[in-house]
Amino acid sequence: MRITKGIAVSPGVSIAPAFIFIDDSAEIPQYHITVADVQGEMDRFREASLLAKKEIEALRDHAKKEAGEEQAAIFDAHLMMLDDPELLEQIEFSLNDNLFNVESAIFSFETEMVDKLSSSADPLIQERVSDVHDVVRRILGHLIKKERISLSDIQTEIILVAKDLLPSDMVGMSRSMVRGIVTESGGRTSHAAILARAFEIPAVLGVGPDFVDQVKPGQALYVDGEKGIVAVDPDDVFIQREKAARLARVQWEKENKELREVFAQTKDGTRISLVANIEMPDEVANVVEYGAEGIGLFRSEFLFLGGHVPGEEEQCKEYTRVVQAMQGKPVIIRTLDIGGDKVLPELGAIGEKNPLLGWRAIRFCLEKTELFKTQLRAILRASIHGKVKIMFPMISTIDELIRAQGLLAEAKWECKAHGHRIDPNIETGIMIEVPSAAICADVLSRSCDFFSIGTNDLSQYTLAVDRGNQKVAYLNEPYNMAVLRLIRMTIGYGEHAHIGVSLCGEMAADPASAVLLVGMGLRTLSMSALAIPAIKRTLMSVTLEEATALAQQALSMHTSSQISALLTSKLNL
Repeated sequence: MRITKGIAVSPGVSIAPAFIFIDDSAEIPQYHITVADVQGEMDRFREASLLAKKEIEALRDHAKKEAGEEQAAIFDAHLMMLDDPELLEQIEFSLNDNLFNVESAIFSFETEMVDKLSSSADPLIQERVSDVHDVVRRILGHLIKKERISLSDIQTEIILVAKDLLPSDMVGMSRSMVRGIVTESGGRTSHAAILARAFEIPAVLGVGPDFVDQVKPGQALYVDGEKGIVAVDPDDVFIQREKAARLARVQWEKENKELREVFAQTKDGTRISLVANIEMPDEVANVVEYGAEGIGLFRSEFLFLGGHVPGEEEQCKEYTRVVQAMQGKPVIIRTLDIGGDKVLPELGAIGEKNPLLGWRAIRFCLEKTELFKTQLRAILRASIHGKVKIMFPMISTIDELIRAQGLLAEAKWECKAHGHRIDPNIETGIMIEVPSAAICADVLSRSCDFFSIGTNDLSQYTLAVDRGNQKVAYLNEPYNMAVLRLIRMTIGYGEHAHIGVSLCGEMAADPASAVLLVGMGLRTLSMSALAIPAIKRTLMSVTLEEATALAQQALSMHTSSQISALLTSKLNL
C-alpha cells in the first residue's frame, strides 16, 4: 500500500480500479513553407477553428444542461479565445515571420501563453493553462485529422487518473462510471475541480509529478476528496481506519451544524462577527452551511479570469446571485484586483519588472476608468437585492481614495440616468494592505465607511518579503512586531473615527491569532467559511478580559517566536 497526499477539491470517498488516461495527441508536424504558402496555411487555420468552435458550442450546451450556467461559462471563455482577433494576428505574424507550417505556429503560441500564465504566482491565473491546452489541442486535432481519446465509452466503474484533465474531457466523460478523480496537477479553483464538485465526484488534484507512471491500470485506488488522500492498493486495516475517521468527521460536521445558529462570542458574552471570504459564487453554499454572518471579502477577479472581459449585465447577474443567496446578510465586494501576479493580457495587465510594486488593483482601475465604472455600475445595480458594500483594494494614498469615490459618484449618476435602481447610501471601504495606508488611516477614515485589514499583503509590503519566494518565506512571520503594530494602529484610528474595522487575511482563520486580534480590539473577522466553526469554538473558550490581557502581553514582546509560544501555552492549542 502507498499513500499520496494531494489537494482536496471535491468531497466524498470512493474505491475502484485505476483507469489511466493519457493524452495521446500526435506529434506536431514541423516543416518549412514559402511566402506563397502563408495564405493557404491561414485558410487551414480558419477552417480548423470553425470546426473547433462548433464542437465547443456543443460542449457548452451539454455543460449547461448537465452542470449549470457557471460550468458552461468555462466554454464561453474558450469561444472568446477562438474569436479573439489577437490570436489570428499572432498566427499570421508567426507564419510570415518564421515560415513554418500553421501547426508549428499554433504550438509556439501555446508554449508562449502557457509560460506566461504558469509564471504567475496567482493559482487562478496558472489554472487558465488548461483553457489554452483545450482550445489548442482541439484546433490541432482538426488540422492533423487526429481525434482525442473519448472518456464517454467507459463501461465499468473506475478511478480516473491523469496528468491533467481538460474541461472538454470532464464534460464528455461517462460520469456514472467515474467514481473518483486523481490528477498530477490542478487545484481548488481549476476547471477540473469546479466540474468535479458540480458532478459530485470525489477528487484529489495536485498529487505531484510521476503519479501516473507509478500506478498500473486496474490497480485498486482509494480516493478521499475531503482529506486529499489517495491510497494505492489500500489494505483492510487502512480501510477500516478510514471508515472510523469518516464517522468521526460526520460527528464533527453534525456539531458544526449545531453551532451554525449560535452567534460567535467570547465566554463573557462579547459578540464577534465571523464572516467569510469567497472567490466564486458557488462558494456561497459553504458560507451558509458554516454559519457565516455575511461575506467580508468577495474577490471579484473570478469573473475576469475566464479569458474574457465581462460586461455590466454579466457582472450584475453574478453579484446579484451572491447577494440574494445571502438573504440580507452583508456582502462586501472588492473591486477588481489584478496586475502584480495576476497577469491578464486581454486587459492590458502584462508582466512588469517589479509587478507587486507596480500597476495593480486600484492603480490599474483608476487608469482603466471605463472598465472600473462598468464594474461599479454592476455592483450598484446588485445593491438593491440586499446589503452590499464596495471595497477598494490596495489604497496607498488619500488621492487614490478621493479619485475612486469620484468615479463611484459618476457610476451612480449613470445608473440613475439609465433608470436603474440602486442603493444611494451604499457603504464604501478600503483594504489596509500597504503600510502607508495603515500609517495614514486617520486621514483615510474621513473618506470611507470601513477598513478591512489584508494581513497577507500588509506583511509582504511591511517586511519587503515576496510571499511566493520560498527563499525568504521564513521572514513572513504572522506575529512580526511591525505588522502587529500597524494592525493595532489601524484599529485605533478606526475606533477614533467610529468606522468599522475588520481583518480578512490568513490570520483571521487561525484560532490563536483570532484571540489575539479580538484582544487587540477587532470585532469582525473574515476567513474561509470552513474555518468558522473552529474559530467560534476558540472564542467561546476565553473571556474578553483574558483576550485583552493576552494581546497586551504579546504586544510587549519583541519576537514572533515569543508571541507564538505565549499564545500556545495560554490557549492550549
